Amino acid sequence: MPLFAHTPAEKMTEPYPRRWWALLVLCLSLLIVVMANTSLIVAAPDMTRDLGLSSSDLQWVIDGYTVPYAALMLVLGSIGDKYSRRGALVLGLLIFAGGSVMGGLVDETDLVITARAIMGVGAAVVMPATLSLLVAIFPRAERAKAVTAWSATSGLAIAAGPLAAGWLLENHAWGSTFLMNVPIAVVGVVGALLLVPPSKAEKMGEIDYVGGLLSIVTVGSLVYATIEGPHFGWGTGPITAAVVAGLGLPAFVAWELRHPHPMLDVRKFKERPFSGSMLAVLFFFFGTFGSIYYATQFLQFVLGYNALDTGVRLLPLAGAVFVGAAVTGRLAPKLGVKPVVGTGMVVGTAGVFLLTRVESGSTYTDFLAPLLLLGFAIGLSLSPATDTIMGSFPESELGVGGGANDTALELGASLGIAVLGSLLATSYKDKLTDLIGGHLPAAAMDTAKDSVGGGLAVAEQVAKNPGGGPQQAQTLISAVQESFAHAIAHTSLIGGVIMAGGTLIVLAVLPGRRATGKHRQEEPVAAEADRGEEYADSVG
Repeated sequence: MPLFAHTPAEKMTEPYPRRWWALLVLCLSLLIVVMANTSLIVAAPDMTRDLGLSSSDLQWVIDGYTVPYAALMLVLGSIGDKYSRRGALVLGLLIFAGGSVMGGLVDETDLVITARAIMGVGAAVVMPATLSLLVAIFPRAERAKAVTAWSATSGLAIAAGPLAAGWLLENHAWGSTFLMNVPIAVVGVVGALLLVPPSKAEKMGEIDYVGGLLSIVTVGSLVYATIEGPHFGWGTGPITAAVVAGLGLPAFVAWELRHPHPMLDVRKFKERPFSGSMLAVLFFFFGTFGSIYYATQFLQFVLGYNALDTGVRLLPLAGAVFVGAAVTGRLAPKLGVKPVVGTGMVVGTAGVFLLTRVESGSTYTDFLAPLLLLGFAIGLSLSPATDTIMGSFPESELGVGGGANDTALELGASLGIAVLGSLLATSYKDKLTDLIGGHLPAAAMDTAKDSVGGGLAVAEQVAKNPGGGPQQAQTLISAVQESFAHAIAHTSLIGGVIMAGGTLIVLAVLPGRRATGKHRQEEPVAAEADRGEEYADSVG
């Protein structure tokens, strides 16, 4: 067997013998691009202190990664299909590593945001490439298991990011949380060349660059407006972006309907398995990322856990993901997509609703059950939903399929953090104003209302001030903690209602097994069309 994998996957007459090792490389590549978001959650306090970040600065350090990541995946997935999926994976890892090096070495806010944006571009190349290569390498009978491993890796990264970052922050500066990506990316590049076979679409027409540009503008504007508007007010920028997104979507749909080789065949949204699975992925990550965003802050700022302690306490979520993945591997082939995905969404919704019980005296045990339920829900439902989405695309559009799935994932995460984060901030401000309004100077009050971290920083200054003292500081700390706990409970109620509504929509859209079977019988028997129904065949 040659050292380097050089035979294209499309030319192989038998299953690729090193496909499970190749899957390990694909999962490792996925791991670091998801960890890049979650690791920053625990590194944010150190970055805020060292760089003097404002609330707006910190938001864009986080979301400088998210905007290009979400906006570019569809287009870059299509380019990977056309020219080289493995080449896209290698190039994306190198771009990601370059941005990580820059982020770890610079000490200016604008440069850190730029580095995060470069990493986001790399991630937008890597993530759809991992899915398209997986589907190209694995035979139909094994594909559901491979996608389950891919999905479980996404859940693992949610907990692994804070854990790895917390461990590094024990003895190193926040820049180490960027630099930790570099050796993993290098291993991924070497592993891709050694173990992942080349792959590209053989019957793909010209790339629809106009449709690609419209998708970039539409998704990018939507994500920008979602991030900027709720957090910092609906000024000229967010309103303009919202208008551009509102105009861009119908323009994209109209163009794609007329183009002979569309970037994304929007007619697929008429197919209930595809549209229902896309909605499920979006709602899952809306609830999960939004909940983890504020649960992590409570663990750090209210319960006083350091970065490493916080990462360790998120591990049950990762364990629950693997349990859910093991269960779905047994249930999905027997029950079908709708019951498994629907059950997962119900479980995830219950996890969000449990956070309404949080109060100022809550301990870690109050967060354990929600974390376990959210993790189990991801493991149970993400795999069949993702496999259904990928099964809706022919071989020539696997990168586009991966881009569509990952755009739904990232858009859901962005909406969760932006919408629920905005609700959290508003509820916190209102409650804190009710508790201590008029008892602090205006400037100090503004700082305290900005965030729970700001409130605790003001309390520290009050303790040192001769006009204040420890007693007044403790009163402020208690008010800040009570306000933040109230905000979590209030936000979780709204988040749970949104998740419940999403669950009902998904259950209404996804077809039952009988309807799915009838739909399959009406499909053409051509090879590409047959491949587009692979997951349905495996579970029906």
